[in-house]
Amino acid sequence: MYSSDLYIKAMTYQKPETIPATVLPMPAVWDKYPEEIRELSSRYPSLFENPGEVLNYAGWTTYHVGTHIDEWNCVWSNIKEGQESMVTGHPVKTREDILNLKIPDDRTGRMPHGFMYLRLLDLRGFEEAMIDFAEEPLELQILIDKVLTYNLIQIEIAIAKNKAPVQVLGDDLGMQYGLAIGHERWVKYLKPCFTAIYKKIHDAGKLVFMHTDGCVTEILGDLKEAGADMVEVQYRANGLENLVRLCKGKIPINLDLDRQYLPFATPQGIETHIRECVEAMYLPEGGLGIFLYIGDDVPLQIIEAAAAAVEKFRFYQ
Repeated sequence: MYSSDLYIKAMTYQKPETIPATVLPMPAVWDKYPEEIRELSSRYPSLFENPGEVLNYAGWTTYHVGTHIDEWNCVWSNIKEGQESMVTGHPVKTREDILNLKIPDDRTGRMPHGFMYLRLLDLRGFEEAMIDFAEEPLELQILIDKVLTYNLIQIEIAIAKNKAPVQVLGDDLGMQYGLAIGHERWVKYLKPCFTAIYKKIHDAGKLVFMHTDGCVTEILGDLKEAGADMVEVQYRANGLENLVRLCKGKIPINLDLDRQYLPFATPQGIETHIRECVEAMYLPEGGLGIFLYIGDDVPLQIIEAAAAAVEKFRFYQ
């Protein structure tokens, strides 16, 4: 979807005919309303991937109830079918473990959500990782180098497999109100990693689409400098005024609409929200996409109203 002509034109300021837009119900929504969402996707085929088909997520390992051990030996746990798992078992418990850690043998080109920054937290656990970033021991850079080495191997394979002109990546870099590790350490430790990964993609002649949740206003410019051609950012965590100030005409964004508002929205309220976002961020030359992520706590009436509003305002001029 992000390799469509509309998205490419929006990423490169080539005057897309309409604003590119995506509606993404999570698997739990498909479980709850399979026929209703299938029919909705048929009504708005430009907004959904595989419109008219019920989502088959059988192969999405971490979206199923139970536990799963990934290639790094992180343990993922899930208590709700159709929702994403969370890491409950962190294999690199001590700094000595960092020295003994070997990168996985997996060579499938898998670049999962959370491939770099969140991978460090998955391996060490949040508290230990934050202590590492605060104290900056030599082991921190060793761990980062190991994860980056693995990612550079995987991205080359992914690029070779992916014939599309856009490489999609995702890693949640922000918290609700900023960066957990602060701007200085992010630039010191993580910006070089993303720069190296993005360079591999650009060297292959592809564009970089980077998804990141949380408040990332501090590093939007850094992500652009590192090589992100479009950044998918959240409305509520970053604030519309900030996004207008920092991104409009400067950094192409795929605006993740206010998913925290959706469960409590009215049809009129969601239409107003989408209109305000589009009116604030729109430029005829591009730089804007719209993204509607839907959880299973959103009433069906609001899902339908939100999809209709996205369809309406993607034609805004």
